[in-house]
Amino acid sequence: MSKVITNAKIYTGTGAQPVIKNGFIRFGEQIEALGAMSEFVQKDNDEVSDVDGAVLVPGFIDVHTHGAYGFDTMDGNADEIVQMVRDEITEGITSVFPTTMTQSIEHIDHSMKAVNIAAKQEPAIMGVHLEGPFINPHFKGAQPEQYIIAPSAELVERWNKLSGNRVRLITYAPEKAENLTEFEVYLRDHNIIGSVGHSDATRDFLQANSKVKHVTHLYNAQRPMKHRDPGVTGHAMLDEDIYAEMIVDGFHIAPDMVKIAFKLKGAKRIDLITDSMRAKGLGEGVSELGGQKVWVKDGQARLEDGTLAGSVLQFKNAFLNMMAFTGATVEEAVHMSSVNMATEFGLTDKGTLEVGKAADLNVFDGALTELQATYSMGRKFTPADAVVKK
Repeated sequence: MSKVITNAKIYTGTGAQPVIKNGFIRFGEQIEALGAMSEFVQKDNDEVSDVDGAVLVPGFIDVHTHGAYGFDTMDGNADEIVQMVRDEITEGITSVFPTTMTQSIEHIDHSMKAVNIAAKQEPAIMGVHLEGPFINPHFKGAQPEQYIIAPSAELVERWNKLSGNRVRLITYAPEKAENLTEFEVYLRDHNIIGSVGHSDATRDFLQANSKVKHVTHLYNAQRPMKHRDPGVTGHAMLDEDIYAEMIVDGFHIAPDMVKIAFKLKGAKRIDLITDSMRAKGLGEGVSELGGQKVWVKDGQARLEDGTLAGSVLQFKNAFLNMMAFTGATVEEAVHMSSVNMATEFGLTDKGTLEVGKAADLNVFDGALTELQATYSMGRKFTPADAVVKK
């Protein structure tokens, strides 16, 4: 039996036909057909849902999420990582890179083994993001300083093998590498995207020494842009090939600064992320990140000293906020939430709504204010399906 959604406004994410104003989409695990309602012919095995003008967009891709709903990648529990990812699908994320943080080598080992097991059970796990431990203590953010070490290709190889060769993205401070060229060549040769983050590198240093084309959470935990020193932020703005992650919750980046980045980078070089931690979905109160107490209040997660400690941002809100803060069109927001990450990381069956691709899609109400349902490889999830670990 195939599912069919009819009478929908469909944003495909493609160049050929970016918007189908009144259309249908038929799918199982993959998309079987889509087009204008005038082309729709119902089949005997169709399970039809008339959404009466609802808006469909491709499923979101989050390449930077540590935890959510009481779960955390670093807990190293495969069953809980599976549940974490399935909970995140309820907010529109259909491809997930569970993300680590700076901890001991053994702790990261344990996490990689768990992600390997979890990925065999949950197809939405499309990779791993190692955030640290190869960072600069000066911009450690909420990462525990005692575990910070210099970049090591040997450790990346170790963790990649333990994860089942799933490491796709790694955040590091290029200026802390003893042999940066060798390290970046290793990443390139093993299909791992390097990302400058938690870094005090100057633009001059990056231009002269690094091939990095991705920046971790633009503006946050990096050498800032100043009038005499572009820093990491300025480098990301000026290099047209760099993909810049952005946490668009209104707290990590002021809305006007989101707008500046959008004007300079454009819709095709921004990757929306959540950078969420286990407190997402739990409401206000005390939580934990990397053994550190975190206080959640007014939509913000902070350490005792006031440092922002990841986010409690749901991706559906990042998508809507980006349009509200910048005036971006839905088509542009679709690039920043889905298309760009699929392109950058070679997720060839993700990111757009096209025949033959995975049936990963989000259904919003016609006013584009509320997420009604998400389909991940044809499996239906609703916001009410999230399971919270108390």
